[in-house]
Amino acid sequence: MTDREEGLLLFSRREEFLERVTDRLGTHPTDFAQELALTTAGGAQCASRLAAGVLLPLVFSSPSPRRPAATGEFVFRLIKRSSLVTQPGDLSCPGGMVHPVVDRLLRPLVAHGPLPVLRGRARSFLRQRGAVFYRIVTLFLANALRETWEEIGLPPWRVRFLGPLPTYSLTRFRRTIFPVAGAVDDDVPLRLNREVERIVDIPLRSFYRERQIGCYILTVPDPSDSGSLIPLHYPCLIHRPSGGEEEILWGATFHIITRFLSLVMEYQLPDWQNGPVVRRQMRSDYLNERSRR
Repeated sequence: MTDREEGLLLFSRREEFLERVTDRLGTHPTDFAQELALTTAGGAQCASRLAAGVLLPLVFSSPSPRRPAATGEFVFRLIKRSSLVTQPGDLSCPGGMVHPVVDRLLRPLVAHGPLPVLRGRARSFLRQRGAVFYRIVTLFLANALRETWEEIGLPPWRVRFLGPLPTYSLTRFRRTIFPVAGAVDDDVPLRLNREVERIVDIPLRSFYRERQIGCYILTVPDPSDSGSLIPLHYPCLIHRPSGGEEEILWGATFHIITRFLSLVMEYQLPDWQNGPVVRRQMRSDYLNERSRR
């Protein structure tokens, strides 16, 4: 059986796939401690870098009344950012900045309290890495769950922690993302706040369809020459939902997801530079910071 065939088969086996995710993420080295130290080290070079926790939500989408013959499969449940926040129109994981007081107060509820988020093998793997690592990961888990609750109304007790992922640092925003993966129930009614335009479900199997992996050419202002534009090339996934608007997944969230698939499934990104091309020009308000409330 090829890696592609194995992946497509596992994506329709809920518990078997979740066990594999927990084992792979639980035993893979992560850089949470090192990157957190860089955000808090102080000094001119590090002082402006911020830390943000995000949740990579894995949902097992069951057959619907409209598709009774279909088999269930896993999807990434992402948000499309509204025009009221930075990076409007982008697909991303729910999450946001660590709150230095609130998230530290919430952390014990996640790590030791009554919420059933952290349990089983995922909890054991964290414990095996020591108290410091356990405290850091549960801080970002609490952070991601709080932000997800605020953005889409997902109750924390409907999330099952699977493990931490490698961090990702943004250049333009001087921000480091600390992702955690979680299994989310499919039947949870969601309540979107003003920061979210809509929910977008992307099947994991989409990343194995080479014609959906392409080159995103984003035209941006040239910082060295006022008035000029330069093209930047990024790998992307072109998501074409049945009867819906075409969505482009690129940037940090694309990187986090393909890294997740690489760790769990030994996934290799196809030759995206020779794939379908999508061209866009960066919106004038793309990098503007906005009030969150």
